[in-house]
Amino acid sequence: MEVAVLDITGKDTGRKVELSNDVFGIAPNDHAIYLDVKQFLANQRQGTHKSKEKSEVAGSTRKIKKQKGTGTARAGSIKSGVFRGGGRFFGPRPRSYSFKLNKGLKRLARKSALSIQANQHNLVVIEDFNFESPKTKNFIDVLKALELDTKKSLFVFGEMNENVYLSSRNLKSSKVISTSELNTYGILNANKVVITEGSLEAIHTNLNK
Repeated sequence: MEVAVLDITGKDTGRKVELSNDVFGIAPNDHAIYLDVKQFLANQRQGTHKSKEKSEVAGSTRKIKKQKGTGTARAGSIKSGVFRGGGRFFGPRPRSYSFKLNKGLKRLARKSALSIQANQHNLVVIEDFNFESPKTKNFIDVLKALELDTKKSLFVFGEMNENVYLSSRNLKSSKVISTSELNTYGILNANKVVITEGSLEAIHTNLNK
């Protein structure tokens, strides 16, 4: 698949790059995508939820009424969950929601996501660029030139470009990452995936190990 290379003003540079079919042209595996996205979202959860159970609630331990003869159920503690202010039965406890996925499956999911975006013409290749200093206005100008100022976009660099990253950090609809941070959720969550020319080789190497 050949794609034209644009500059940061949105104009065609006259060059074209060949996108590898084994990364950008495979038949997408929906189940691999599902598992990788599920793992990504699970890893975002803090898992710090906690409620007090019977043994953790402050209160008297005396028997609140006699065992028999009251006509109601027996009760041995005011801290029981059946009473107001008592502990919660089987309440949530701190836990980790993360789970393991094989590296091969994760690579397949990312190649599937890139292939979906390529098939839907949502991939843009631009020449490498940098800013002299961090400035949000400069990055907004790039977005406007590429007609991405009203869309969610993902910019992928070969190595983290600090000035470009800092220039984009205040913008909720745009995200700048390096190839090592590429993930399935981020690829599919963007309306347009903007890949710098210099990052293509790293993407191909990382996803074909």
